[in-house]
Amino acid sequence: MTNIQSKTEHKELKLSGYSIHYFVTGDSTKEAILFLHPAFADHNSFDKQTDFFSRDFRMITIDMLGHGLSKADKAKDKIDMTVSHINTILSLEGYEKAHFVGVSMGSLIAQYYGLKHPEKVTSMTILGGYDINADNSEISKAQRLEQFKWIFKAMISMKRFRRYVANFSVENPDEKQKFYEMSKNFTRKSFLVMAGLGNVLKKREGLTIPYPILILSGEKDIELSKKSSKKWHDSILNSNYYLIENAGHCANMDYAARFNEVVMNFLKKSIYL
Repeated sequence: MTNIQSKTEHKELKLSGYSIHYFVTGDSTKEAILFLHPAFADHNSFDKQTDFFSRDFRMITIDMLGHGLSKADKAKDKIDMTVSHINTILSLEGYEKAHFVGVSMGSLIAQYYGLKHPEKVTSMTILGGYDINADNSEISKAQRLEQFKWIFKAMISMKRFRRYVANFSVENPDEKQKFYEMSKNFTRKSFLVMAGLGNVLKKREGLTIPYPILILSGEKDIELSKKSSKKWHDSILNSNYYLIENAGHCANMDYAARFNEVVMNFLKKSIYL
């Protein structure tokens, strides 16, 4: 059977002082699957997922505020407003709910959406993430040190900053270069919108996850990230966990074939629950 690549439509959601750019691929009569990218990257981080998932789903990818084509410009909103952007986009595309796949920062935003609108989440896949509602003091401490490095490098040279985050995010040399190219759209002004993560990451008790969840880690990711993901999985009953071999933090880029297979198996299982 001939593999026919699906056409991707580029759309723009115009808001006050900025626009959110998003991309849709696949049959609009099929279930929606929405992908959220890591910090400093954009929708192109899912290039190796597009043809694969759009065969069975209507695939939606978003350039979150301050990333990719969604420039910060005169925006007063922060990254946590992505929840509102997603709601609007799903409505415009004719969907009441969707499967969510979030990578790194995208996994935090995906969870935040699930916290606000659990009834609109069919399933959730988390890669390189952790529970936004838990006591994340150890992670927060490590991230503050990391953020200091980012800001210091960005003050000296954005090129130096971009090389640093690309090397951290992926293992494959070609994917490092791809990540670096994506990060060129992340500017010093983009740092301002990231403050919205403060609203996302808060200790919340007594919560339950009403939808199936898959938690993934890359084998070559840092130990703290892997430990946090595994600890989260161990704390909830309706979760699945998988370690993707030979892959870094953004395993969907490093080892796309395995990532795609694991996620698709989970999705098929979730659909027929």
